[in-house]
Amino acid sequence: MQTQLGRTIFTFLLLFSSPTFFVFSTASPPSKNNRSNNAQALVRSSCVHTRYPNICLKTLSNYAGPANSPLDVARAALRVSLAHARRACRHLKTLQKGPLSSKSKRQRAALSDCIEQMADSVDELKRSLEELQHLETATFRWQMSNAQTWVSAALSNGDSCLDGFGDKLGRSVKRRVTDVARVTSNALYMINLVGETWPGSLISIVLRHVAPISMTELSILLA
Repeated sequence: MQTQLGRTIFTFLLLFSSPTFFVFSTASPPSKNNRSNNAQALVRSSCVHTRYPNICLKTLSNYAGPANSPLDVARAALRVSLAHARRACRHLKTLQKGPLSSKSKRQRAALSDCIEQMADSVDELKRSLEELQHLETATFRWQMSNAQTWVSAALSNGDSCLDGFGDKLGRSVKRRVTDVARVTSNALYMINLVGETWPGSLISIVLRHVAPISMTELSILLA
């Protein structure tokens, strides 16, 4: 596997240094409209196979950041999930300070647990996004595994959060938590997609930091 990866990277490096690549790289960059259309097409093709495609399209179609690769889309999906988790956490804290004073001890305990679990989800999603923003070729598999584990844990927190609720308050909590779970499920799919296409993702990381490469470094890549 490592030899195959080395050959793949070597092929891309040769392409990058070739006169043909130089000709294409000096051509006029695509227009803003073309870049936008390409980004939207990538988002649509990525969302279509998620568990909640309509939510995926709605939350990512207006994303203002770059969307040139599955990795960009995965990062965007994680940012969406993190934003929704933070909003849900704030809503739960508002419930805790408001009408909950008239609720039973069991409901107060359930809400307190739910707030803690959603806070854990926020932390896990932040750590996952941080991991995807600092991917390295040497630790790519390990970093992707970390991100997948943390996002999966955030999903599990949502299930646990709903335990103990069964009335109107529970329905209010469920709406918020379910919203977070759906966008987080989509984010996990995007992360898994990056993991499945990891040789190409590694190439994008290499080319993002294009610099002269020594013969020693090249021999390590080809080992």
